[in-house]
Amino acid sequence: MTRIKAIISYDGTQFAGYQVQPGKRTVQLEIEKVLAKMHKGAEMKITASGRTDARVHATGQTIHFDTLLVIPSDSYMKALNVQLPRDIRVLQLEEVADDFHARFDAVGKRYRYIWDCREVQSPFRRHYAVETNGMKPNVTAMNDAARAIVGQHDFSCFCAANTSVVDKVRTVSGLDFKWHHDELHMTITGDGFLYNMVRIIAGTLWEVGMGKRDSGSIAETIASQDRNQAGKTAPAHGLYLEEVFYNKN
Repeated sequence: MTRIKAIISYDGTQFAGYQVQPGKRTVQLEIEKVLAKMHKGAEMKITASGRTDARVHATGQTIHFDTLLVIPSDSYMKALNVQLPRDIRVLQLEEVADDFHARFDAVGKRYRYIWDCREVQSPFRRHYAVETNGMKPNVTAMNDAARAIVGQHDFSCFCAANTSVVDKVRTVSGLDFKWHHDELHMTITGDGFLYNMVRIIAGTLWEVGMGKRDSGSIAETIASQDRNQAGKTAPAHGLYLEEVFYNKN
């Protein structure tokens, strides 16, 4: 038995999320179906660094699985990509130690959130960036507000109220906003993220950029530990899981 680590990318538009759900199309289900076919019908399970919601994209999700097949890594990757649907691709694949775990060994993640601030959005970007109908925020104010989020905090205010997670302390090591032509990109890096945390941060800081919330109020919002004090949850299709970090052995 060999443990395989793979970095995958997927377009979340037509998925109900990453994790298997009864009667729904998911990323995990599609990959496991192909692996089962390659293993002559044997049940195959993959483990990811974490789940993503419906319509959320990934450019650098990490998974692992165990296989009995003896195939060179490049050939294994090609075999998967030939059979996977076109909205999932394996970008890298390698054999790893038997105790590697895509979720528990992860030490950090980076996400990207994208707003399209053109007057008229291209139809080809409608699933991949949030349309603002030409509204352009004050990015200086957004970056000022972001400073209060960087560091270790209890992020209860930026967590979906229905989560079962008790410990909501996380460390955000980087958060900034930059223009890419007419698109505004938020990148955020941290040691872990709560359910909907990135999307709630994006929605809250968008309100700062639009003058609906003072940039100096974010520290108070965090201290409140109250979800009702933060902004709306930003739409799912603007979010990308960009990279998962692991310690080098």
